[in-house]
Amino acid sequence: MSTQSTAATLYPPGGFGAPKDRRGHATGNFGLPAGTQVFSADNHISVADDIFYERFPDDLKAAAPRIWYEDGAYMVGMKGKSWVGGDFGRVLMQYDDLAGAASNNIEARIRELHEDGIEKELAFPNAVLALFHYPDKGIRERVFRIYNEHIADLQERSNGHFYGVGLINWWDPKGTRSTLAELKSLGLKTFLLPLNPGKDDEGNIYDFGARSMDPVWDEIEDAGLPVTHHIGETPPKTPCENNSVVVGMMVNVDSFREQFAKYLFSGILDRHPSLQVGWFEGGIAWVPTALQDAEHLLASYQHMFNHTLEHDIRYYWDTHMSASFMVDPLGLRLIDEIGVDKVMWSSDYPHNESTWGYSEKSLATVVEAVGPDDAAKIVSTNVQKFLGIA
Repeated sequence: MSTQSTAATLYPPGGFGAPKDRRGHATGNFGLPAGTQVFSADNHISVADDIFYERFPDDLKAAAPRIWYEDGAYMVGMKGKSWVGGDFGRVLMQYDDLAGAASNNIEARIRELHEDGIEKELAFPNAVLALFHYPDKGIRERVFRIYNEHIADLQERSNGHFYGVGLINWWDPKGTRSTLAELKSLGLKTFLLPLNPGKDDEGNIYDFGARSMDPVWDEIEDAGLPVTHHIGETPPKTPCENNSVVVGMMVNVDSFREQFAKYLFSGILDRHPSLQVGWFEGGIAWVPTALQDAEHLLASYQHMFNHTLEHDIRYYWDTHMSASFMVDPLGLRLIDEIGVDKVMWSSDYPHNESTWGYSEKSLATVVEAVGPDDAAKIVSTNVQKFLGIA
């Protein structure tokens, strides 16, 4: 059976119903080599407790973001007003009432994933991302530190099943150094950088590719931890009256190109040759077209460059980057262009578009596309190497 026809079985007519009604029912080893532990490279977790208010000192509690449960979702905001509104808030309500979706029940989370055939996971934030651009940068950094402590505690309690993605200061080199040092001391293995880094105190937009940001990249490189980028920050530029949730997702899943280009053409990787970068939840089919376009544009415009690339385009992908996917039959057909060692399977539990509840079918497409041994890399080994735990 072809990868394309197998993938079609993932989407029977009528779909699978509301995500909250899914249940894991893995029954076998999916054709993987004996002993393979499936490791989802991209899951999500909601903070359930009011951790920021509880851990802020008394004189700062009035500035602390609050967390509360409302209409089936964990909200983040202040004075009863959520910063997680619109479609994002409505989507959270689809899955936050799952037993393991939030941080107050790590045992249920491990059990639910095990029932779906998944033994380990890398978990990204949910609503907490609304704090990426909290205007007071001192408060923002304090929030990030508290979040890191919270998920590090979950990681320690999980006995090797759960790995959390941390948050760092990216706007000040000293803060970058201290937040990374603390993150490492907590045992976290990676951190999330925004695709949209926001503005400085003078209102200038941060440009990760600018030489002025090199001190930040210096600290990141010295820390030796891989960088992660994740879709989900870019809303549609214009309103959408009908089916706006899906229109927004179509925008989100195509959000990597700008930062991808900056790594190559702004010289970030030339100046920081030991960086490792992971692109999460945008699939893998975008990679060959991005590399192809970058090669064509390099040939067409290099006479206008003010930074000369030290390597060919393919080198930057092969040496520095990898990406995750959930269901990507086109990407799997292009796997020779991408590289078996550069891709990581994920469930995306507990999101609407996740494979949770039918992960065995998604995993089967990987085995059928590349064979058992290479599939084991994609669904287990590659993400562990990315995190430095293999």
